[in-house]
Amino acid sequence: MRILIDIGHPAHVHLFKNFAWRMKEKGHDILFTTRDKEYEIYLLKTYGFKYISFGKHYKSKPGKILGLIKFDLKMLRTALSFKPDLLFSHGSIYAAQIGGLLHIPHVSLEDTGNMEQIHLYLPFTKVILTSTAFHKEFARKQIRYNGYHELAYLHPKIFSEDKNIRTLLNLKANERIFLLRFVSWHASHDFRQNGLTDKDKHEIIEKLLNYGKVLISSEEELPEEFKKYRFILPPEKMHDILAVADLFVGEGATMASECAMLGTPAIYVNSMEAGTIDDHERNGLLFHFRNFEGVLEKALEIISNQNSKTEFKEKRDQMLSDKIDVTGFLIWFMENYPDSFRIMKENPDYQYKFK
Repeated sequence: MRILIDIGHPAHVHLFKNFAWRMKEKGHDILFTTRDKEYEIYLLKTYGFKYISFGKHYKSKPGKILGLIKFDLKMLRTALSFKPDLLFSHGSIYAAQIGGLLHIPHVSLEDTGNMEQIHLYLPFTKVILTSTAFHKEFARKQIRYNGYHELAYLHPKIFSEDKNIRTLLNLKANERIFLLRFVSWHASHDFRQNGLTDKDKHEIIEKLLNYGKVLISSEEELPEEFKKYRFILPPEKMHDILAVADLFVGEGATMASECAMLGTPAIYVNSMEAGTIDDHERNGLLFHFRNFEGVLEKALEIISNQNSKTEFKEKRDQMLSDKIDVTGFLIWFMENYPDSFRIMKENPDYQYKFK
């Protein structure tokens, strides 16, 4: 089988990497396509995947319209050359539209619920795979599974942190580490949303420095005063740092969810709602603030609790007790499509074969 996977974010490389590795071991041919945005190309190279880059992504609204045409044409040329049996993505407009044009089934994962993007790919998509925690309904095209995207690469059976990560970070014995994540606000799902102001960021950094080491991951160039705290390790080490961090504070939903999978206390600051974030919050795995009000107080509450990491890991383990092997499920679904779609529609509990 030939599968083309289109990605639009560094997290998508992680989302699909175990699927791609295992499918390659089974003899399938996998090709990634991407735009050059942050660390996508670096990660694809690091993990040894075959890929094609369509060039720099666009940030402005006019640029995104131009990009839709440009990247659709590049996807068309790639699909005609590679001749995939299936297209796979996390909400890729380009993969969906070209799949529809060429009558190649497109299967999409979805967890953001950004309808501006969904409206552009839904008509051309055969299947949308979502968590049972996802907050929107897509009727006949939707298949729900009992898990989260992040379990495809951060389940304890798959992931274990680098034991040398504290040494790489030059941490002293018992020194605490706090990771901050700032987004660029250029993504389509960021329209009319908000998070932290520069003043808010300054307050958080100054306060956390009293208790440990601060590291910052940012999609955009940092102001000069923040650059000394910039994350400088290779991007593939990010999850190792999230795993040992004492606290995460950030505007990125993906990293907040990753912390939930790792048992790391997380404060997510963003006005955007998401079903998976709500589910994590209900399970006590993170805290969601729509603005800065109360963030510092919650951060200090977590820091003052010496048992916070242990308590969050216990909550994580409880959450995992009924979740499925997401990667195993995805492999079965894609290898057996379209029969897998029919099976899941007739018997949603079939997914528990992948516990």
